[in-house]
Amino acid sequence: MATEALDISGIDAYYGDSHVLHAVSFALKGGRLLGLLGRNGAGKTTCMATIMGFLKPRRGSISLYGEDIAGLAPDVIARKGICLVPQGRRMFRTLTVRENLMVAAQPRKNGGSSWSIDRVFQLFPRLSERHAQLAGSLSGGEQQMLAIGRALMGNPRVLLMDEPSEGLAPQLVAEVGRTIAQLKAEGQSIVLVEQNIKLTLDLADDVVIINTGRVVFRGTADQIKLDDAIVSQHLGVF
Repeated sequence: MATEALDISGIDAYYGDSHVLHAVSFALKGGRLLGLLGRNGAGKTTCMATIMGFLKPRRGSISLYGEDIAGLAPDVIARKGICLVPQGRRMFRTLTVRENLMVAAQPRKNGGSSWSIDRVFQLFPRLSERHAQLAGSLSGGEQQMLAIGRALMGNPRVLLMDEPSEGLAPQLVAEVGRTIAQLKAEGQSIVLVEQNIKLTLDLADDVVIINTGRVVFRGTADQIKLDDAIVSQHLGVF
């Protein structure tokens, strides 16, 4: 039976007095990809922010391979092995590609193959070609590759990906999808937030749907593929 890499249980979170996550619970099993779906404003990015420690939950628990991490500082959570590919990429625009990768480097916690700059360049040869180029001068697709590479340099036990296909041309969306599929095949545990439902269902083992800060569906990607009504009800027309 797969180990729970990440377990979110009964999380309530607030922005000021605004209650934005309501008893959110779901689990990511080791080596699997969980797709986190929902309409705009449903609470997906807030979930990611809470897991990473940018927003502290008022109630509930978050555990990484059984260790409670709820309420810890973001840098501590990152060192424990949760790394984020943020929405909007958020490059250090005045640093080079190589420098962006070096800034994020930390040792692997649990054995296995470590991520290095050379390994990131093997995954993304275009970044190797542009290793001395300022990140702010890269194309959108190249910046997304760098955002993924930077997260991998943290040698994540769990990789959070927030809208990695956002704003990309279809051929680049397909390339991002192939990259995520490769990482999954290598055993990387991933939570994927995506507006692109097809991309998510092509990649995911398990799916959680959030609506207005509440979990309204938990199941497998195959369940959704066999029942379009689930998507129509919670996400709109598929």
